[in-house]
Amino acid sequence: MRALFTTCFIIGALLLVLIGCQNEVDIRTAQYSVNGQKVYITHCQNCHGEKGEGLGNLYPPLTDVKFLESNRQKLACMIKYGATGALEVAGKKFNSTMPASNLSAVDIAYVLTYINTKINKGKDIFPLAEVEKQLKNCQ
Repeated sequence: MRALFTTCFIIGALLLVLIGCQNEVDIRTAQYSVNGQKVYITHCQNCHGEKGEGLGNLYPPLTDVKFLESNRQKLACMIKYGATGALEVAGKKFNSTMPASNLSAVDIAYVLTYINTKINKGKDIFPLAEVEKQLKNCQ
C-alpha cells in the first residue's frame, strides 16, 4: 500500500512539474485552439469540412497555407462580414458567397487560431488585438 501511495505521489509530482513548465504562450495557444474548435464545428464545418478540406467546387478548403498567409489581414473581415466574388484557393477557382457571421472578435480570433494551429499545423495564434484591428479597417 505504501509503495502504491509513493508511486502515485511521484507520478502526480511529475505531472505538476510538466504542467508548470508550459509557458504563457503555449497555454494561450491551447486556449484559443480549444475554443476555436467549438466555433469551427458550429459555424464553419458544414461548408469547409471537418478537416478544412472544403466542399468540392462549392466551398474552398482552409488548408491552403499560402492563401491564408497572403490574406491574413483580410481573414477577420471575411469571417465577420462575409465574402463575394472569385477566389483562387489551392489552385482552384471558387465563386460562391460566404455569408456574414455574428461572431465576436474573440470568437474570430479563436477560430482563426484553430484553423492555423490544428488544421494547418502552424504555430501562430491570431491574437485578439490583431483581429480587432482588422475589423476596424474592414471595407
